[in-house]
Amino acid sequence: MPVPFTFVRLSYHSGDWDAVDERMPANLLHSLVQYTKVPVEAKEKVVALDSPALFGYPFCYLSGHRLVQFSAAEKKNFTQYVRNGGFVFVDDCNHDIDGLFARSFEEQMRVCFGPQALKKIPKTHPIYSQFFQFKDGPPNTGFELNGWGDDLVHDYLKGVEIKGRLGVLYSNKDYGCEWDYDFRNKRFLAEDNTKFGVNILLYALT
Repeated sequence: MPVPFTFVRLSYHSGDWDAVDERMPANLLHSLVQYTKVPVEAKEKVVALDSPALFGYPFCYLSGHRLVQFSAAEKKNFTQYVRNGGFVFVDDCNHDIDGLFARSFEEQMRVCFGPQALKKIPKTHPIYSQFFQFKDGPPNTGFELNGWGDDLVHDYLKGVEIKGRLGVLYSNKDYGCEWDYDFRNKRFLAEDNTKFGVNILLYALT
């Protein structure tokens, strides 16, 4: 039998890694079941960034509002995990480009992968057509459109590529909070806003 997909949330010693409610992972897992044939574990798993258990999973999620300051062990694991083919989806819950989380996380990426490693992802990137089509790039969130955060609509995401493959996907759009609702309420939406999440998870599994 295929190994079920596990939604792994990374805990780290600094910041507030558990800022996004557990409804968000459950919502995305429901979407995977709804749209694909990927077998899933029903509940998310929290894994410490400095734990060797990290290397047993192809996908991880990291988020927060506050300072991101990796310990030496966390920095080593993050770098090795991505260089070995792992995928980390990082979402800034402040949905801004100059807040504490954004500044500190981007600095961690410079330390881990070099000063030019974190780059804008073009709208033609395969992640925007992995399953559902997003011709205009990353879909907007209600937080941006309502003028929260830095009062900007971010028309791009950033990422770190290793050997031509995206290993870190970095968002200032706060998808975590956008998808943080009970999946049973999805029926009230004109368009399912978790579809881009399905693309992200399937890209991580390729």
